[in-house]
Amino acid sequence: MQSSEYETQYKQNVIDFFNSRTSYDNDYTIRRSLPILDLIPFQPGQRVLDVATGTGIIAIAAAQAVGREGQVIGVDFSSGMLAQAQRKIQELGLQNVELVEADIETINFEHKSFDVILCSSAIVYFKDIQATLQNWYHWLKNGGIVGFSSSSNQSCEAPRIIEVAAKHGVTVPNINEPTGTPERCRQLLEDVGFEDIEVKAEQMGFYKSVEQARQWNGGWFHPTENPLLNLTSEQLNTLIASYVEDIEAKATERGVWYENMTFFAVGRKERFLATVA
Repeated sequence: MQSSEYETQYKQNVIDFFNSRTSYDNDYTIRRSLPILDLIPFQPGQRVLDVATGTGIIAIAAAQAVGREGQVIGVDFSSGMLAQAQRKIQELGLQNVELVEADIETINFEHKSFDVILCSSAIVYFKDIQATLQNWYHWLKNGGIVGFSSSSNQSCEAPRIIEVAAKHGVTVPNINEPTGTPERCRQLLEDVGFEDIEVKAEQMGFYKSVEQARQWNGGWFHPTENPLLNLTSEQLNTLIASYVEDIEAKATERGVWYENMTFFAVGRKERFLATVA
């Protein structure tokens, strides 16, 4: 499969997956999103961009923080997610949030047009994270702040699927690898030119029931490759059976632990630049 064809299919799979999540908000999705806001010194009247806004958890909180004189633009390519966000915005009577259905990698904003750019749990979905951060750097005003959150490379189902696949001779990449440690989060921001970088870690893991944990994450999103697509139905079924066996073997009285060490990273664009950024 050509890279362009794979990328198109990958993005459509992501859209379909999130469109199918008709009831996204819950204690977990909210709890893992909001901590990034504690690292942002919002001011009334600021202009905020929320990338991959989803159901607007971050966008709504940011809109309330910047007040009526501020503005928040939430961008997402999932119409289903945006529909949920719009309902909440209308129920709250917010007038300072604009939702845009678009692929953030194909649209552009004017340089120095935002005070804050945020992205909760979605930065790993981008094919070139450094290029994405570079765009955000340009879109920020001097002194503006970027913030994103990501999971460790040992979080979610990825490590278990990778381990099981390896036993069957299949090498599967980990989508959380690029931002999978505090050091990598910091380095990504430093390489683009951000300063005053802060990375905080918080454990968001919890126990799943064995029945929940058995469910196979067959989508296996990765922006550059998915070796599981090359398996026959028989090979994939064998792999899934091994996955279920592994889950059952690791179950405890409390269920199966779902690891999710989450990193919250922020950085600031230099306040005074000698050249145009």
